[in-house]
Amino acid sequence: MPYCQLLYHLVWATKYRNPSILPEEEGFLQALMRRKAVQLGGKVFALDGMTDHTHVVTSIPPAIAVATFVGKIKGASTTQFHNAGLGRDFLGWEVGYSAFTIDPSRLERYIAYVTNQKRHHTEQTLIPLLERLEETTATVQEPPPMYQIDPFADYQSPIHGAPPVA
Repeated sequence: MPYCQLLYHLVWATKYRNPSILPEEEGFLQALMRRKAVQLGGKVFALDGMTDHTHVVTSIPPAIAVATFVGKIKGASTTQFHNAGLGRDFLGWEVGYSAFTIDPSRLERYIAYVTNQKRHHTEQTLIPLLERLEETTATVQEPPPMYQIDPFADYQSPIHGAPPVA
């Protein structure tokens, strides 16, 4: 049986970024999200957020696409939250989300960041990339010299010879 450890930092916002997650209802909504993630085979390491967005550090099983995982959590939590008579001003979640893969050696840092969300927002110690919910041109990349080496430059297939030049 293969071994997979697929770790993610996920972020999504309330519909229209409306600050509609009330402090007295937040724990219940988070419990709904956590329960759905576990039902899907994920392991939730941290889950917290603000009145207008949520952060989750989780594992996702390899058989489930990230979009499916997030969509099922968002859909189930919205439905169950409203069915419980809560979230009077909560309109649900925005369509999009952000997903960042996590190096297992840095997992504790991500857990600490999410666990301390409210403090980071209060003290303005946010990591902008991890708060991003829209696509931008800013990306995280390895230093450019890593990409200047072509590992296949001198490769000769014993059957087909040199690969075609693109």
